[in-house]
Amino acid sequence: MRRLILAVACLFSIFALPNFASAGSAQFLLDVRTGQVLASENPDTLNHPASLTKMMTLYMTYDAIHRGKLSWDSRITFSKYASSRPPTKLRVKPGDSITVKEAVLGMIVQSANDAAAAMAEKLGGSEERFAALMTEKARALGMTRTVFKNASGLPNDAQVTTARDMSTLGVALMRDFPREYALFATKNFNFRGRTIHGHNNLMYRYGGMDGIKTGYTNASGFNLVSSVKKGDRRVVGVVMGGRSAASRDRIMEKLIDAYMGRASSGSQLIVSTGRTPASVLARLGDDVPVPASRRDDPIAAMIDVADGIPVPSSRYETAFASSSPAPSAAAAFAAATTPVAKAKPAPAKGWQIQIAAAGSAEAAMSLLADARSKIGAPLTGRDIYTEPVNAGGTTLYRARFTGFSSKDEARQACDKLVKIRYDCLLMPSRG
Repeated sequence: MRRLILAVACLFSIFALPNFASAGSAQFLLDVRTGQVLASENPDTLNHPASLTKMMTLYMTYDAIHRGKLSWDSRITFSKYASSRPPTKLRVKPGDSITVKEAVLGMIVQSANDAAAAMAEKLGGSEERFAALMTEKARALGMTRTVFKNASGLPNDAQVTTARDMSTLGVALMRDFPREYALFATKNFNFRGRTIHGHNNLMYRYGGMDGIKTGYTNASGFNLVSSVKKGDRRVVGVVMGGRSAASRDRIMEKLIDAYMGRASSGSQLIVSTGRTPASVLARLGDDVPVPASRRDDPIAAMIDVADGIPVPSSRYETAFASSSPAPSAAAAFAAATTPVAKAKPAPAKGWQIQIAAAGSAEAAMSLLADARSKIGAPLTGRDIYTEPVNAGGTTLYRARFTGFSSKDEARQACDKLVKIRYDCLLMPSRG
């Protein structure tokens, strides 16, 4: 009996252990002209980003430069902590300093962990505080399933992302900082008398690829985010959980070869769906973390397939199609959605659709009025419904049409909306 009790206790302890993200295979290819998903496999599965994390560290650095908080010649002093970050590093001693430009190139070319930590301390006061700011920025960009815990990508069980989220970040870097993005094509640079070479080998041999980042830890496997431009087509590809650098590169190469021809021609990157700058993502459903932006910046609306089921070339999804992360993984999210006082009672029966979320109730109402004026009959006579949600002290307002008697009726309205490039989330009314 004693042995049986011990065995049961051991078994219980195993199942009670946190089940964090692991190195699962994931692929994602996005047309950055239209936001259409060209190919995907496990796009929303939680994985560890490894050094793909530095993409966000660099985004935050570029943002600080544009806001005047840093210049390319600003000095970044290395603390004892920053200097000790293993294993790939610039080998800067504690108390010594380098320029922002050197730190940026160190992160891009060498994937220097010490430079990332030093930059985090410069901008956030501590790496922990900076990681919280990174996560907040991720939400603002629409990266709903990403949590950052450090600036480098060094192993941390709670640091998670998805292939879809990494594509969002790749597009954001190109869209928001086009001049700085060009640095991702840097093959080598000179640092204190030595030449440091990069290791993004596929970029150096695949025509049209101009960045952006590799990553690897034991927990993540081999990761890669790549951007390719051929003619006036451009795509961003993500491969996560590769078994080796070579196999990861082959997967990326085949992915782009197979689907590049389906990408749209053009000269613009996706910025929004033509709605007001206050609009965010239709994905702000009842169980999805809210992008906690403190500004009304336009962000990419890149939800083109429903989680778990393919919906080609569409911005349409249903609440039932959206897969929620496992409870243990959900614990890694930095901010959960907390509904606050409703603007009006929620509908008790039928179906409703959500087209966006906005920074104010007035902006949400404006979005609803605009959508109704554009598609007419399917929304004529429908009630409008706004609901504030709170995440990390920031309030956003869901913009919804209610009063659909059936799922098919709501779906028809969604079909009309997605044809004019609105996002549309379909869900039953509460009750």
